[in-house]
Amino acid sequence: MSPAQATARLRVPLVALLAALVAASAVLLGAGSAQAAGYRYWSFWEGNGKNWEYATQGPSLLRPDDGTVQGFRFAVSEDSGDADQPRRAPDFGAICADTPAKDGKKRVALVIDPGTTTDAPDGEKPPALRTVCAQVAADASSAEALAAVAKPLRYDDSAMLCAISGYPRTGCGEQVSGDSGSAEPSDPAKTTDGPEKGEEGDGGGGGPSVGLLVGIGAVLLLGIAAVVQARRRR
Repeated sequence: MSPAQATARLRVPLVALLAALVAASAVLLGAGSAQAAGYRYWSFWEGNGKNWEYATQGPSLLRPDDGTVQGFRFAVSEDSGDADQPRRAPDFGAICADTPAKDGKKRVALVIDPGTTTDAPDGEKPPALRTVCAQVAADASSAEALAAVAKPLRYDDSAMLCAISGYPRTGCGEQVSGDSGSAEPSDPAKTTDGPEKGEEGDGGGGGPSVGLLVGIGAVLLLGIAAVVQARRRR
């Protein structure tokens, strides 16, 4: 057999092997993205005058100053970097225009955005977005400002905010699978800090897991070994 014929015989199985490797990698990566999960919860935001910034403290800990704008948005997201912002600008002047300042009190402008039907739990319809100016004691927390204008509020055993004005009726930071959209009950032991502080469960993004990458590496190593073996038989 001439060198050209040997090369031609080797090229066919190599092409088939490479195609199989590409297909296997695509399947594994597809499986990883299908398993990406988010969490359904009320996220907490602070206005900086023009834009929204994800709050670094929960509303029960934060004590805003007079003139502050804060927002709450209900949605499904993977982590704080993926979270949906309130759909109304943080404009204190517009929200609190009809609430004059008062001695011993402070004004906190609130944007309460229950989100869309896409993010709503099964069987529930989100109420309309609303803005309100809470006038509360000077040392009141954000949670107290919210309670003054948006009762009933619901919290879980770890003080994570679960519902505003009774929405949603049930659930609290539950995990929602990425492939089916179905919700899984949250584990109270895993919600010590919870999404209220921007730590949605595992806090992970939707990228491939370590196990998935190891699997892809194993497939590639098997392919390399097969190529080496084929060259030795020439």
